[in-house]
Amino acid sequence: MASIQTSSAIISCSSKRLVNAAIHVPKLPRIDFSVPKIPTTRLVQESKFTNTSPLLLENYNNITSTQLHDDVHHSKTLFQLYAILEAVADRVEMHNNICEQRNNWNTLLLNSINMITLTATTMTGVAATIDTDGAPLLALKLSSALLFSAATGMLLIMNKIQPSQLTEEQRNATRLFKQLQTQIQTTIALGNPTEEDVKGAMEKVLALDKAYPLPLLGAMLEKFPAKFEPAVWWPSTQFKKKSNYKENKAESKKKNEEKKKKNGWSEEVEKEMREVVEVVKRKDIEDYERLGNIALKMNKCMAIAGPLMTGIAAAASTASLFVGSNNNINGSLVPLMAGSLAAAINTFEHGGQVGMVFEMYRNSAGFFNMLESSIESTLEEKDLERRENGELFEMKMALQLGRSVSQLRELASKSEACRMEGIDIHEFASKLF
Repeated sequence: MASIQTSSAIISCSSKRLVNAAIHVPKLPRIDFSVPKIPTTRLVQESKFTNTSPLLLENYNNITSTQLHDDVHHSKTLFQLYAILEAVADRVEMHNNICEQRNNWNTLLLNSINMITLTATTMTGVAATIDTDGAPLLALKLSSALLFSAATGMLLIMNKIQPSQLTEEQRNATRLFKQLQTQIQTTIALGNPTEEDVKGAMEKVLALDKAYPLPLLGAMLEKFPAKFEPAVWWPSTQFKKKSNYKENKAESKKKNEEKKKKNGWSEEVEKEMREVVEVVKRKDIEDYERLGNIALKMNKCMAIAGPLMTGIAAAASTASLFVGSNNNINGSLVPLMAGSLAAAINTFEHGGQVGMVFEMYRNSAGFFNMLESSIESTLEEKDLERRENGELFEMKMALQLGRSVSQLRELASKSEACRMEGIDIHEFASKLF
């Protein structure tokens, strides 16, 4: 027992020594050292130009301030483009909502006016079957006269605003604003936007607002113009000649020969673009102007004929109030025929959406005018470096016309051959519409 106690005491003493040895670490000697400062722009400049002349230091400071100014200017331009982008996205939503609203107007007004017209016509027919005078006959004739008068007033308003044409205007505005939205997003994604980009985007937004106004009163486009005119939704400065300097033909030809195939342009590409413009002028623009004039004349005739028929029916129904029962059939013949014709004309005009067709032709003719202006303004630029890349421009024109690049070149060769032979080309430039 004593031995056990003795051994346990020895073990405890040894363990205490081990613990003390593990805990009590000898103190290390103190060493003084300094932490270097984090380098800053000022420290770098001071260290870099410690032994540099003041003139070089001043030049470096000027370069640094210029770079800072460029960064601030770049950020400002970027913020402006984002602000325009938000406004464009809002306009897309606005035009889309108003498009749906005006499409509903067309459907509801068409159905309501036709229902009123046919109801009045039916009342006139029923009144013609009553042989005796009395309150029922008077009520039917008076009701039909009032309904025809109401249909005339509603039809005059509907023909004035042309809801189907308004709907097509908003569809086009929505599509063009979405196109502008994509262009701005592409400019931002490519980087380095300039003030010209901001100015151009602003001008395009304002031009679209003017071309496709939202309000009806005061700003609504003329629905029955005296002459068919293509739509214009681009700013007047978009295709303005970029270079204002003049040079004679010899110098211009010499420079073009020296810069042949520079920036993707060559004599062949320029010749091809000129032939495409000629085809667009002679075929596409001319054809859409002809169709637009036909649609405009049809819309004018039906816009006059519809209210005229309902007005005649209203007048005849009113006159039949003073006709005796013996002449009911003869007195009801005119309002019956006029009411039926009015319903048919109204259905064809607004159900067939003739106003929408006219607006579609107007917009298509405007598209080809824009295409023509784009090509001509590009070719007028003498400095090839300031033009858009020729191969890219050619591909864009081909896509806008619904063709491949090879098909566009084939069209240009056909146009040249037909022009040399003195005959008209039968093929249209566009395959899209």
